[in-house]
Amino acid sequence: MEPDNFAVLPVSTFDDWMAKQIDFKVRNKVRKAAKSGVVVREIPFDDTLIRGISEIYNESPVRQGMRFWHYQKDLDAVRRMNATFMDQSVFIGAFFQDKLIGFVKLVSDENRGQAGLMQIVSMLKHRDKAPTNALIAQAVRSCAERRIPFLWYANMSFGNKQRDALADFKRHNGFQKIEVPRYYVPFTPMGRMALRLGFHNGIHNWVPEPMIATYRKIRSLWYAKRFPGMERA
Repeated sequence: MEPDNFAVLPVSTFDDWMAKQIDFKVRNKVRKAAKSGVVVREIPFDDTLIRGISEIYNESPVRQGMRFWHYQKDLDAVRRMNATFMDQSVFIGAFFQDKLIGFVKLVSDENRGQAGLMQIVSMLKHRDKAPTNALIAQAVRSCAERRIPFLWYANMSFGNKQRDALADFKRHNGFQKIEVPRYYVPFTPMGRMALRLGFHNGIHNWVPEPMIATYRKIRSLWYAKRFPGMERA
């Protein structure tokens, strides 16, 4: 058994989230999005959405300092990867001047005891309008309306990487780090050896965090040189 974690937001009402669970900067960004003309609403999964998602994916080959693997996928691939768990999914779109500039795929479990942000992506060129904060706000509202008590957003920390900009974004939006046990059960002698050597955690967990941080900086500089204009992507 080893500890794992999730980024979890307890949901009661939208007003409670706005008033008590987020800091004033996030509150101002949610209001800024509305004042900037960003309209956020639940939307159907159709051809219009697929084309809008594809355009968002194709905006930049780099995101968060690394290669964006959804860049230049064809429409059929975009449809297939977003068409999972359709009976449990809610799609939320952020629009500016009737153009999709960001979206969320919100997936709940069968009992609606929790919902997860399976995808949340916004256009980089509209970052100044805070569409991602507006999408989080609508995700909270959608959960509250369905009486879903918990919204989760992947992990709060990954391996040796304990804090970064994404973790700070989750924390500012009211997400908390919830630790849970994860069990590994070997079925073969090879599996038992792999567990003893720590192979189940991946080689990156053997590398000290300062070395990984240096690697990330070098990687970002390399992508910035290869893709001019994408330094802040």
